Amino acid sequence: MSGQKARNDLSDWIRESFGHQPRDLAGYERALTHGSQAAANYERLEFLGDRVLGLAMAEWLFETFPAEPEGALSKRLNALVTGAVCADVARDIGVSNQLKLGKQARDDGAADSDNVLGDVMEALIGALYLDAGLEPARTAIRKAWGDRVKTQGSAAPQHPKSALQEWAAANNRRTPAYEVIERSGPHHAPRFTVKASIGALAEASATGSSKQEAETAAAAALLEKVKGA
Repeated sequence: MSGQKARNDLSDWIRESFGHQPRDLAGYERALTHGSQAAANYERLEFLGDRVLGLAMAEWLFETFPAEPEGALSKRLNALVTGAVCADVARDIGVSNQLKLGKQARDDGAADSDNVLGDVMEALIGALYLDAGLEPARTAIRKAWGDRVKTQGSAAPQHPKSALQEWAAANNRRTPAYEVIERSGPHHAPRFTVKASIGALAEASATGSSKQEAETAAAAALLEKVKGA
């Protein structure tokens, strides 16, 4: 594929995915470039896009749930901007087919890694913000996240770590502790195994593609164990 054909295809994909005709493709190209391919990769744009996503999502939730207090809105926000959700959105719009990866990263499955896809999705939001401003970025986020905001249900989701901490406090138990007991996999697609424990009462372990994901899964497993005891 010629360089111009590739750029035209990327421009068409951005327009279809985000509803915006890009003025400059450089930012989007960088957002889709993994560190294994070039030093000019998505990491800085990911930093920016994470903040744009947080603002746009906070506005959306503020409008959608006018009667909910800050705590409930925060729970909803945290559930909607996780790396796993960003990765799911990235898969929905076909980010994997647009990624620029080094051979080793490609062979290791980076194109379907939650870590990579989630980070790239945020980087694309950052690139869109720089190219077009907040309003097109807001519109694109609402289109890409679709029904995810409303399908959370009428009650704000309780994060497993918060729920476990509340259970421990209500039952006069120690504050839950988390420990990484294993890290494996390549740099771009790590696997973390975390042990969650409440003193000597009980413990549970779980694995995830990030430390946060593993802690969340371990907390959920431990909460189920202590509630069932």
